[in-house]
Amino acid sequence: MIDIPGIVITGASGRMGQMLVQAVVASDACRLVAALEREGHAWIGQDIGVAMGGQSVGVTVTDDPVAAFAKAQAVIDFTAPAATVAFAGLAAQARAVHVIGTTGLSEVDIEAIDRAAHHAVIVRAGNMSLGVNLLVQLTRKVAAALDEDFDIEIVEAHHRQKVDAPSGTALMLGEAAAEGRGVALTDVRDSGRDGITGARKRGDIGFSAIRGGDIVGEHDVMFAADGERITLRHVATDRRVFVRGALKAALWGQDRDPGHYDMLDVLGL
Repeated sequence: MIDIPGIVITGASGRMGQMLVQAVVASDACRLVAALEREGHAWIGQDIGVAMGGQSVGVTVTDDPVAAFAKAQAVIDFTAPAATVAFAGLAAQARAVHVIGTTGLSEVDIEAIDRAAHHAVIVRAGNMSLGVNLLVQLTRKVAAALDEDFDIEIVEAHHRQKVDAPSGTALMLGEAAAEGRGVALTDVRDSGRDGITGARKRGDIGFSAIRGGDIVGEHDVMFAADGERITLRHVATDRRVFVRGALKAALWGQDRDPGHYDMLDVLGL
């Protein structure tokens, strides 16, 4: 085993990318070996530290994922679905742990990631915070304990720049609620209500998305019956909770057997 794993950060110029770069550079447990950006990006060829407005860190921003992944033991990826699917195949070829925080992945995307996971470790989660993953467990248990007299609604709020809805975390929570009830989320999902929708269908799991300002992430799981209501809630106020989880996942994946894991595996939950 390599004592200090080398890590590649994809989408290095983005908000999460820059925070991940800072965290890896500051860490004693891993080292930054590459910072990746899309072809034609203004940062290509610059030292990533300088491009971010700080001191040189000795790592030049590149648009070549093959060369970057070849020298890495882990790739941390908060980008877009098409890029993530491509990175999954390349990371698998390099036998690098691929930590995926990208949301908005389709079933076809996930099937492609599953195929890559036959050859390397992939840790994928819609949310990498400890608190959210505990919330997932609680949601599953509460859903299993309550019957369909309790309607389930998942309400999530994020910043105005978020491009997908419901959020990956909301879908994680929906999957957990569906598992608790022994049903498939695809059969009971109810989102995007608008106009004259008619009465709510018994057993459905509803989703509502709020977008505004700089909200980091808020998720409520509401179980509502006649006369009473139970609400489970998680509020993230700092994106560093996701950064810590991603680094933990990258280190946890070293020397694991190939497979498609999630943060519950990483956290032992």
